[in-house]
Amino acid sequence: MRRTIRILLAVVATFALTTSAVLASSVHLKGGPSAEPSFVDGGLFLSASSSLSGLGNGDVQITLTATGNVTSTCTNNGGNAAPGQNPAPITLTGTQQIPANEIKNGTLPFSVRTTSAPATIAGAPDCPNKTWTESIDSLAFTSATLTVEQPIGTVVLTVHCTFSPPTSDGQVPSGTVSCTQS
Repeated sequence: MRRTIRILLAVVATFALTTSAVLASSVHLKGGPSAEPSFVDGGLFLSASSSLSGLGNGDVQITLTATGNVTSTCTNNGGNAAPGQNPAPITLTGTQQIPANEIKNGTLPFSVRTTSAPATIAGAPDCPNKTWTESIDSLAFTSATLTVEQPIGTVVLTVHCTFSPPTSDGQVPSGTVSCTQS
């Protein structure tokens, strides 16, 4: 009798684990394969929001990684500014963790944003010399990647997006965003 109960429990546990894995294997942005998140360029950060579908049980982690072109100003020790510097692109990341109890019928809305760019670039590499201060004025984002993990540590969805032309402050027009889900 005990052996039968153990076998039954093992079968139920295996079924439960398999079902969760199968449900989580079809994670996508709500709206299907052509769905795209909405983006807002906050000047020194990027935010993305959308809804996920096809989630199983378990906590979710969403990471946003964005690359942007920097507009900066170099200022000398006398306070004279020299705008128009073109430093190398910068990459920012941000993460949102959402507990499993917020998932409703496999669906979960999210809104994640990157950290803000630093106020200055250490060592002022794009200025006439290192005694100047290089301040970041704004970013024009060229690409973003959303990575969804469920459970945390297991990637179930990656969404790569490009912006053409690069973003400018405010809501990013949907016609300038092109995304692929994998």
